[in-house]
Amino acid sequence: MVRRRLAAALLAVAALLGVQLTTAGPAFAATRTLYYDASQAQEFVSVVNQAATLWNGRVTNVRLVPVPAGRTPNIRVTADNGWPRTYPTSLGNGRWVMGREAVNDGYSVLRIATHEFGHILGLPDNRTGLCSDLMSGSSAPVSCANATPSAAEASAVQRNFASAAAAAPVPATVF
Repeated sequence: MVRRRLAAALLAVAALLGVQLTTAGPAFAATRTLYYDASQAQEFVSVVNQAATLWNGRVTNVRLVPVPAGRTPNIRVTADNGWPRTYPTSLGNGRWVMGREAVNDGYSVLRIATHEFGHILGLPDNRTGLCSDLMSGSSAPVSCANATPSAAEASAVQRNFASAAAAAPVPATVF
């Protein structure tokens, strides 16, 4: 009886935090839903949605979803004429800016958007210069259009979201 009440209370708290529980065999696996608001991303709204879809196709324990009316988003996306940058406040929360300067320099718009979501998902810049590494950002050639997170990057996000606990704030990062 006590276990059922405790389980019901935990499920209620999880629902309030945006964590959806799904069954995977006999155990439960938590999927954290992160709501993003791209309404201020101007001409980049569709690219932000595409970037979220790319991440959703690579990870299973976190989902990026457009914010429904009346709900506060975890992530806000805006656009300006500067360089792309991210301001995470905790794991899965913060804001990022789609800066037109990198777009005007010829960098892939979709790669930038997917990269910036990567920071919100807890990934740091990884200046390898390799196009295959999404988080290599601007160290990869300008011609690099790869916007798909690598298996290692997806695994890192899976580990980051293995529990529903949020990490401490991390410093702002730049594409």
